Amino acid sequence: MRIDAHHHVWELVPQTPHWTRDIPTLHRTYTIEDLRPALRAHRIDATVLVQTVPVEAETRELLRLAAAEPLVGAVVGWVELTAPDVADRLARLREQPGGGALAGVRHGVQDEADPDWLLRPGVRRGLAAVGAAGLVHDLLVRPDQLAAAVRTVAESPGVRFVLDHAGNPEIRPEAFGPWAEQMAALARCPNVAVKLSGLVTRSSPWSTAALRRYTDTLVQTLGPDRLMFGSDWPVCLLAAGYDQVIGAVEELTGQLEPPQRDSVFGATAARWYGIAA
Repeated sequence: MRIDAHHHVWELVPQTPHWTRDIPTLHRTYTIEDLRPALRAHRIDATVLVQTVPVEAETRELLRLAAAEPLVGAVVGWVELTAPDVADRLARLREQPGGGALAGVRHGVQDEADPDWLLRPGVRRGLAAVGAAGLVHDLLVRPDQLAAAVRTVAESPGVRFVLDHAGNPEIRPEAFGPWAEQMAALARCPNVAVKLSGLVTRSSPWSTAALRRYTDTLVQTLGPDRLMFGSDWPVCLLAAGYDQVIGAVEELTGQLEPPQRDSVFGATAARWYGIAA
């Protein structure tokens, strides 16, 4: 089974401000129908649909879509991690139509000014509730927040984590070493996997040659069974089309044996997000 472990959909309405408003390429409605031809062309059997805004209403919409769309194998939604009733909120989301597709939650930590936001006691309590509910927490962080993310993973063995976009590394020579050290630290934590996603938008212009040392490092430190392909569509369109994104990851993992490639392009995501064949 081939899985795209990270994509979005959204609908813009005039009265709703959206984070894409200053990005013309993204400031439009994107639906699963827009994505379907690419999924068919690349034999993608299931996807992980990921939240984009910090409101539960969007998560409810994504779950309703999952209930109606067989391609959506799992949803990573949003809930207020610091809310005292976070466990009840998660339970209510699971009770709504499509709630069985809720496999994880995500908070846009990269939008928090505090590089140590993940270390706050209230956040840690919320993460513990996510783990207790049997859900994954997707980590979306800036490079200066990566150290706190690694520490959070290490200190939260009861929570399963997925690091989005390989931690959003800065694709420049002087930044590679510190990022690689953090990946080595993550590799020592069995409760985390990493997405090979979002990398084409980390440098301009991008190339597989520039990205290879990053993907090679991830393969060598975490191994293919803890890596998963994600297109980051439609955000990837800022740098590359779907064909280019998946083609780049296929090229960058071309040295792997077929079972290892199967892990990157499906088995890891299926296991982490509970997607049945």
